Amino acid sequence: MKYIDITYAEKVTELLPALDKGVFMTTKVGEKVNTMTIAWGGINLIWHKQVFIAYVRYTRDTYDMLQHTDEFTISVPSNNNLRKELGICGTKSGRDIDKIELCHFNLIDGRVVNTPIIKECEMHYECKVIYKQAMEPNSIPKDVLKRNYANNDFHVIFYGEIVDSYIIKGE
Repeated sequence: MKYIDITYAEKVTELLPALDKGVFMTTKVGEKVNTMTIAWGGINLIWHKQVFIAYVRYTRDTYDMLQHTDEFTISVPSNNNLRKELGICGTKSGRDIDKIELCHFNLIDGRVVNTPIIKECEMHYECKVIYKQAMEPNSIPKDVLKRNYANNDFHVIFYGEIVDSYIIKGE
């Protein structure tokens, strides 16, 4: 395997369209590893730090895990080649099944954080949580509220400082 270091924003023109289709956000607490599909987020600058911003609903197992860890990884599939797995990880809960096993993912240790990355993906961001923020329902436009939060299942916004970013090529 060959690691190719990238700057946090170097591949943003590839990340954003991939994010729209879904990327994997992985967490680890103790020996438990869970991944979920996220399609809302992005890269930004705050406090002179490069951050990946991810939106996680309170009801997700990933939210519970993020209450016990301060890091996560983002693994970006290339060429939309993991559609089935993105579907599984976006609809199934890590409380009920082992999504890593079900999707036959191979995990690779993070280079900086303790949370692994998904080998089947090419682009990766390792992040340390520097801030979290609950959404303020009264600040959400009514049409968005109706379309996305009819059951009041709001998101918490996690700001993860990008501490490493790279592409993996080959075996």
